[in-house]
Amino acid sequence: MALIEFRNVRKVFGPKVVYEDLHLDVHAGESLTIIGGSGMGKSVMLKMLVGLLRADGGTIHFDGQPIHDQTERGFAKVRRRIGMLFQGAALFDSMSVRDNVAYGLREHLRLSPKEIDERVGKVLEDVGLPGTEDTMPSALSGGQRKRVGLARALALRPEVLLYDEPTTGLDPIHTERINQLILSTKKLYDVTSIVVTHDMDSAFQVSDRIAMIHKGFVVWTGTVDQARTTEDPSVRDFIEGNAPQTEDAATLLRYGG
Repeated sequence: MALIEFRNVRKVFGPKVVYEDLHLDVHAGESLTIIGGSGMGKSVMLKMLVGLLRADGGTIHFDGQPIHDQTERGFAKVRRRIGMLFQGAALFDSMSVRDNVAYGLREHLRLSPKEIDERVGKVLEDVGLPGTEDTMPSALSGGQRKRVGLARALALRPEVLLYDEPTTGLDPIHTERINQLILSTKKLYDVTSIVVTHDMDSAFQVSDRIAMIHKGFVVWTGTVDQARTTEDPSVRDFIEGNAPQTEDAATLLRYGG
């Protein structure tokens, strides 16, 4: 049995059908990368998994338990086990790095101030930002903000990490640093990773498997080697930069495409 299972999942925004019949398995310990054109619903999938958006049909199971119909309280328990690095890092600009990273710990766990400080220091060291606890987000570069966002997700010691476009907007040096962090985090924390990206260089570097979303369905899954050599036209078009954007992508992108 897969750790995460999407079955017959349907998701719509008004007249826009994002998923008609989504089927996808994610296995424990793997790094699965989701690719697809803008407006195809890659980020929507992640948000349904943590309850930020709700499926309009079908089922989503995590560790054998249905989560598609969870209450908000039920999803709070799920979010302790599934961490997420948002596309823009989603830091609180009025809080220091320490308070941003500690936010989930204070919300979900009963730890002493000393225990919180120790865990914050440890995860910041793990993402290459030791000693930045008192820094404000406005003083950080884009790559540093993403690393703080990753530290915040790691602080709860999740079993699954979701990465929503982790390298978007970064220069090549910071992109490579994030790719290496995804790889090292998987080993160091023994997590299952789901990465949403349009960056095929990153996808080839961090993935065990790749899944292609197109027009409401998962149309292809395979290993990195299979992705490099596939003759599937939708995958080839995307890898080569020829994939068209959906007609009404702007509608979906408001919700995270």
